Amino acid sequence: MIINERDSRVERVIAVGRQMLTAARTAPKAKGLDLLECCLLTGDDIVRLSEEMARLYDETGRPVFKRDGVNILKADCVVIIATHIRPMGLNCGHCGFPTCGDKPAQIPCAFNPTDIGIALGSAVATAADLRVDTRVMYSAGIAAQRLNLLDGCALYFAIPVSASSKSPFFDRQP
Repeated sequence: MIINERDSRVERVIAVGRQMLTAARTAPKAKGLDLLECCLLTGDDIVRLSEEMARLYDETGRPVFKRDGVNILKADCVVIIATHIRPMGLNCGHCGFPTCGDKPAQIPCAFNPTDIGIALGSAVATAADLRVDTRVMYSAGIAAQRLNLLDGCALYFAIPVSASSKSPFFDRQP
């Protein structure tokens, strides 16, 4: 049997995306408390995310939404990583307030974005180890948040994933 690389590429990229989800899940987290939610988009769901980014461009005029909304259509899958916002109860002051009780509810605990950052790094490192192309996109994360892809989360990032001759996420037009 001959298996042409081009015939199995998408399924292999999706398999890498699944491994990225595992890497994000197992990344270290403050106090061992897991507030992350993760999912993988393919096919029509990538198109839906791109369409939401086009709406964001229309509403805000910010070119990043238009550029990245077109760019994610070149991905075989998109990994979404988000976090719930919840204080850790450490009263550390990293958020800018003396105690967790003094912190306004709309201000995230400093450890929530730190945890998602570590998870993002772990996910893209896994992708790099498996030689696929990625790019962390806050813009697609904002669109995913507007679509409420992961219920109850307040901070989202997206990672489009591709395996092509040249990364579609590198030389992007402004």
